[in-house]
Amino acid sequence: MRIRTIFAATAPLVLASTALLSQSATMTGTVTDAMCGANHMMSNTTAAACTRACVKQGSDYALVVGNKVYTLKGHEADLNKFAGAKVTVTGKNSNGTITVDSVKAAS
Repeated sequence: MRIRTIFAATAPLVLASTALLSQSATMTGTVTDAMCGANHMMSNTTAAACTRACVKQGSDYALVVGNKVYTLKGHEADLNKFAGAKVTVTGKNSNGTITVDSVKAAS
């Protein structure tokens, strides 16, 4: 009986903290890949080409916003189109990973 009481008391707190960790976000930054971040490692190529090559080799797309790099999940075709470009991404941010709802060219 005591375990049920403890669970009943703590369950709402756990759900609330999970909701706080996964918050809606709209961010503007540059599409890159998680391995390179802001500093592309391939010489003699563009940021877009480096991003696409790294993603093809298994890296995730990422968004560089200032000094922070966010991993992007979902909408890979759109992210591929905008590789190396400045975009505005809307989605759910959970511990530095954004599950993308939409991506568009930044104005």
